[in-house]
Amino acid sequence: MELRLLQIREAKGVALGSPDDIVQFMQEEAKADREAFWVLHLNTKNKVVEKELVALGTLDSAVIAPREVFRKAVINSASGIIGVHNHPSGDPDPSFEDLTLFDRLKEAGSILGINVLDNIILGTSGAYYSDKEKRG
Repeated sequence: MELRLLQIREAKGVALGSPDDIVQFMQEEAKADREAFWVLHLNTKNKVVEKELVALGTLDSAVIAPREVFRKAVINSASGIIGVHNHPSGDPDPSFEDLTLFDRLKEAGSILGINVLDNIILGTSGAYYSDKEKRG
């Protein structure tokens, strides 16, 4: 069996305009059997410059540090980022820790001048949570 989670497909040029677009783009990653946190680096036209795996965790957690989320975004001169992670349980509802992380990422992005356009949690069967839709 092949570990498909670590395969990075070419992402350059894909435009993401809505949470549904993001979920469609990341549908394979939703199937991972452990939590993984990805960062989509976007240019000023919301086209993906790079898709980066920032953290690979366990069944129900992954350690995500803002410095790791933004390190390569700065190198790529990204205009914005979208954080995406999966919940192997299939339930996309955010935990308290998820919401705290989302707030920290927005604050760090503001300081760096990199817009955090959304944070998406992928569940199963197309279910998802969009922080932008739910909390603005």
